[in-house]
Amino acid sequence: MARNVYGLDLGTYEIKLYDKKKDQVWKAKNVIAMQDKKYIFSIGDEAYSMFEKTPVNIQVVFPMQNGVIAHFDDMQYLLQNLLKMKKQVSRGAEYVIAVPTDVTEVEKRAFYDLVFHSTAKAKSVRIVERGIADAVGMGVDIWNEKGIFVANFGGETTELSVLASGGMVLNRLIKIGGVHFDTAVANRVRHSRDFLIGRVTAETLRKTFGVFEQDADTSLSVAGRNLITGVPQQDSIPIGIVRAAMKEPLAECVRAIKSMIDRTPPDVRRGIEQSGIFLTGGLANLKGLSTYLEESTGLKVTTAQTPELCAVTGLKKIILNKDYRKLTYSMLDEDYRWLR
Repeated sequence: MARNVYGLDLGTYEIKLYDKKKDQVWKAKNVIAMQDKKYIFSIGDEAYSMFEKTPVNIQVVFPMQNGVIAHFDDMQYLLQNLLKMKKQVSRGAEYVIAVPTDVTEVEKRAFYDLVFHSTAKAKSVRIVERGIADAVGMGVDIWNEKGIFVANFGGETTELSVLASGGMVLNRLIKIGGVHFDTAVANRVRHSRDFLIGRVTAETLRKTFGVFEQDADTSLSVAGRNLITGVPQQDSIPIGIVRAAMKEPLAECVRAIKSMIDRTPPDVRRGIEQSGIFLTGGLANLKGLSTYLEESTGLKVTTAQTPELCAVTGLKKIILNKDYRKLTYSMLDEDYRWLR
C-alpha cells in the first residue's frame, strides 16, 4: 500500500496542510488555549475564538512567533491533535514542509524535528523554501524566468524572495505583518480618541478600510472602552486614523522591497522589472495593498488568486509533479544546502 504524502505550511496564525491521498487542503488556526499555564483547554479554531475573551486562568498561546516555532512542545502537541481531529494521521507518511529561508539554523531544524520526531513516525521529511513554494503555487515558470520577486505578507512577518532559474537568489524576513498593523491601529485609536479597542477589533478596522480605494469620510462604529470614563461603549472610528496608523509599517515594507531590488544582480533585476512583484500571504488580501505597492515601487504587482493558500498550493504541485521534487531536500543530506 502506497504511503501518503503531506504538504505542510506552518504560518504564524494558521496551519495549512495538503493530503495527497484525499487530494484536499485544510487549514486551522495555529493556537492553543491553556488553563493555569499547564493544562490544554482547547486548540485550533476553537481556541482562537476565545482570544481576548478568556477568564484570568486561561491563556491563549500562539506557538509560532515571527514565522518560526517559539514553543516547540506546544506546537508539536497542537499539530498532532489537529491531525487526529481531521483524521489525517497516517504513520510512516512522507512530509514536505515550506520553511522560511532567512532564519537561523536552529530555527530551521525545529521545523524538521517537529514532524520527524512526532508520534506520526514520519518516513521522511523534506524541506522547500517558502518563496519557491509560493512561486510554484502562483503558476510561475520558475525554471525559465530570469527574475522573480515574491513578497509574502503574513501574520507577523513579510518574507521577500528573489528567484531566478529555479533557485533562490536573495531572501529576507522582515518582522512586520498583520499583527503589527493591528497593534498600530489599536495604539493610534487609543492615543487620538482615548478609546481602548482589542486586536481583533483593530483587525476588523484594517480589513474594512484597507489601504486605498475608500471614501476619506468613511467611519466604522466599534465596541471598546472609554479611557476617561472607564465605561464600555460604541465609538465611530474614522478611516483617517486607521490609514495613518498603517502608514509607517507599510513604508518600512516598501523600503525593504526597494533595498532588495537594489541588491539584485542586473540580469535578474531586468527580469523582475518585466514580471513585477508577486504578492502572496494572508495580508495580501488587504484592500488596496497591491495598488499601494505599485505606486510606491513603480513595478507591476500581481496578487495570487488565493494568497493565503499559495504556499500550500505550491507544495501540492511539488508533491504531484516529479520534476518539482528536485526543489526539495532533506536536512539529513550530506550536501544539505543550509550549511553552505
